[in-house]
Amino acid sequence: MVLDTLLAKVIGTQNDRELKRITPLVARINEFEPAMQQLSDSQLRGKTAEFRQRVADGATLDDLLAEAFAVVRETGRRIVHMRHYDVQLIGGIVLHRGRIAEMKTGEGKTLVATLPAYLNALAGKGVHVVTVNDYLARRDSEWMGRIYRFLDMSVGVIQHDLRDDERQRQYASDITYGTNNEFGFDYLRDNMKFDLAQMVQRPHCFAIVDEVDSILIDEARTPLIISGPAEESTDLYYEVDRIIPRLIPGAVVQGNVKAEEREALEATGDYIVDEKHKTATLTEGGMAHAEQLLAHRLQPGGLYDPANMPLLHHVQQGLRAHTLFRRDVDY
Repeated sequence: MVLDTLLAKVIGTQNDRELKRITPLVARINEFEPAMQQLSDSQLRGKTAEFRQRVADGATLDDLLAEAFAVVRETGRRIVHMRHYDVQLIGGIVLHRGRIAEMKTGEGKTLVATLPAYLNALAGKGVHVVTVNDYLARRDSEWMGRIYRFLDMSVGVIQHDLRDDERQRQYASDITYGTNNEFGFDYLRDNMKFDLAQMVQRPHCFAIVDEVDSILIDEARTPLIISGPAEESTDLYYEVDRIIPRLIPGAVVQGNVKAEEREALEATGDYIVDEKHKTATLTEGGMAHAEQLLAHRLQPGGLYDPANMPLLHHVQQGLRAHTLFRRDVDY
């Protein structure tokens, strides 16, 4: 303990050393400030298009960081009459690097987030700002949104009562505010969609989490679960259960097979069972046979048509139940 204290006094804590590494970058941002103050509003706004072009030409976000932060600082001064202090620049750099920044009350967390949010939005892949409730998401999107919109950035906000088409529009924004629950449930619902066009979220790129200890530790104890009564009749379960035994059993394998071997296995029956990976898959002939047996249930198109995905899911699960699970052993 004494040695730790002595070392901290001599070489500083890890936090002190990290701040020393960041200080030169803060100085570079400050060097840009006089030039930014000389720009007209249209010239300042035009910096966004310039940055995006530089990213398209191969520049990294780290290459742009100092100048981009200076642009946001000057915009904040003009638009919301709030200038980012050095401590806020440090917080923005830390967040951009994917680390946790502990900000004291009054140090302006909301304003800090505008720096890494703007910088990472330049990549064109979307930024999520995660808040603890709907009120803060709406307030911050309107308040800080003035900075982003001045800089030709679109801003969205996810609220609990939005329809899917509206959610898609909000997620298509450069920067999207919302609560952890809304982002989480939208992710779960997207994973239940059969058509990519129906998904509301874009591929994930960068997120800033407010009150990270509360969201990632305290609230993590409460799982996000989508559940509810089944809307369809259970008749389909029984019907699929009756047709599975009518399919012709094929080969049983132990693990991956080569492509040329796969072609030979396709001819052995309607399905192939892989006992090692616990999978059972229909062959092309088996797919045709299943479609024939379920012709009265099929929507136009084959089993792999999006309209028939629920039916295909029942067939796949029924096939696994019949071929991979044994009564009084697995259940």
